Amino acid sequence: MKLAFLGLGVMGYPMAGHLAKAGHQVTVYNRTAAKAQAWTKEHGGAAKPSPQEAATGAEIVFLCVGNDHDLREVALGPKGALAGMGKGAILADHTTASAEVAREIFTRAKEKGVGFLDAPVSGGQAGAQNGKLTIMVGGEEAVFKRAEPVMAHYGRAVTLMGPAGSGQLTKMVNQICIAGLLQGLAEGLNFAKRAGLDAKKAV
Repeated sequence: MKLAFLGLGVMGYPMAGHLAKAGHQVTVYNRTAAKAQAWTKEHGGAAKPSPQEAATGAEIVFLCVGNDHDLREVALGPKGALAGMGKGAILADHTTASAEVAREIFTRAKEKGVGFLDAPVSGGQAGAQNGKLTIMVGGEEAVFKRAEPVMAHYGRAVTLMGPAGSGQLTKMVNQICIAGLLQGLAEGLNFAKRAGLDAKKAV
């Protein structure tokens, strides 16, 4: 397939690499152009100077950027991905962002005849490199079914959780659980230290 990947950070770089290794034609964009050039040197494909140019002609455009602000700029800006996408294409966002921005982009994409999936990931850098991420997805089932086999190149579990925003809400559940576990571990280790135990042995 003709794909685009926007955002080549610690997660995006290897994720886009899995798509290229699977035989897809991948065009990339990164805010720091040198990173995009390094990616094409390693994986082939093409690098473009704007999200709009990278997204032009792509069947699926993947995004993995920093936060809501970055996401709005890369997806909805004057030179954003949607400006270059054609009717029937899919925009799939792997950024960990808010459910609000996911719903906003879903609405804007739908107006243009573009499918949108909010698809945050869990598994960290190692999961991205090994192609074993967990992907929590929000969006329409028909759109999900088209994108799922492509995301499976770097996702060991790709699950549709419900309508737009559901992927981001599920990621919040994930973060709450992790934060709770970390808090409990910190309390336990603090208790061990205060009680005079060897904390390393206790672990």
